[in-house]
Amino acid sequence: MSRGEIWVVNLDPTVGPEIRKTRPVVIVNDDSIGILPLKVIVPITEWKENYSISPWMIQIDPDERNGLDKLSAADAFQLRSIAKSRFVRSLGKLSDETMEKISKALALVLGL
Repeated sequence: MSRGEIWVVNLDPTVGPEIRKTRPVVIVNDDSIGILPLKVIVPITEWKENYSISPWMIQIDPDERNGLDKLSAADAFQLRSIAKSRFVRSLGKLSDETMEKISKALALVLGL
């Protein structure tokens, strides 16, 4: 499990408007840090046109490398740490270009 990889994870249980259910996520933490069995992730959801006005929603085109099967969005506003035990299976890996866009969205969300 490393930065840029897309995994299917079980995000339940959740509270309120948190993204829920079993869905793809992208790992965003630096591989060289962390001692707990956790990964920092950004959930991936189906793309909707109204997301184009939200700079924290990064569009991801499906391809063989990333393993997604539909136009999707990484929702940087839903950033969180989750236990490795929530990870179900690997789907693929995002391009460096897409990871750079997600990093910029995270910087915006975190005020960096």
